[in-house]
Amino acid sequence: MTPAIELLDELIRYLIEEDPTLTNATLVIPDDVDEKKRLFRALMNIRPPQPATALFYQQQDRYLKAQIEQAGITDAVTLPRIASKNYLTLWQGDITTLKVDAIVNAANQQMLGCFHPNHRCIDNAIHSFAGIQLREACHFLMTTQGRPEKVGGAKITPGFNLPARHIIHTVGPTIHSAVTESDIELLKQCYISCMQLAERRQLNHIAFCCISTGEFHFPAQLAAETAVETVVSFMESQAQSLKQVIFNVFTDRDKSIYERILAAH
Repeated sequence: MTPAIELLDELIRYLIEEDPTLTNATLVIPDDVDEKKRLFRALMNIRPPQPATALFYQQQDRYLKAQIEQAGITDAVTLPRIASKNYLTLWQGDITTLKVDAIVNAANQQMLGCFHPNHRCIDNAIHSFAGIQLREACHFLMTTQGRPEKVGGAKITPGFNLPARHIIHTVGPTIHSAVTESDIELLKQCYISCMQLAERRQLNHIAFCCISTGEFHFPAQLAAETAVETVVSFMESQAQSLKQVIFNVFTDRDKSIYERILAAH
């Protein structure tokens, strides 16, 4: 067992002991390492935005950085570009392991991350591997703003324990039945808001997840067409500091969709 893994019991115990409802539930720390990891992530997911001790941050950061390094970090500058559009990259992989100026998170309007334990959405993954500091930072932004984030808007935070320097959080449209022109315009605005924010921060590289396609039910093909069209238009007419836009996909299906669309450009 690595030194970082050995911290898990202490981290889990801290999160249980700080919450009276969990203490009274008499949670048992499992012996299996994978189960420990799942329990720790679940406890992080349900934890409200609040400060922790300096020791907890230190131990959490050590553990999370070790987990990401073990998974393998990919440097965005080494990724191949699309031949016809030298500023575009298609990359299939785990966005939490990407070393880049900014990754884009598909957030909800509360912008505090996913509170469902071990949920498979990208919002949950990013918050889980960035650390509890991310929810605290988002809470500060939202408290300062005083209202939920608008659909199509974007906010930026540090990447904390992620290899990415920054996380840009955007709220995509949720599809309940048929996709409307308004839905398409809102999805376009997500990409524009993120790139404008990256430009204001003079970032060179940004990696987009497939915004709105997962839990928000935007059709994958139409979402990808909208993403490529919007990014190409922005990069060729407005971009100054931005030099590389990465379309990050996780599934083979999404990779095939983007390959077909990008081949047409």
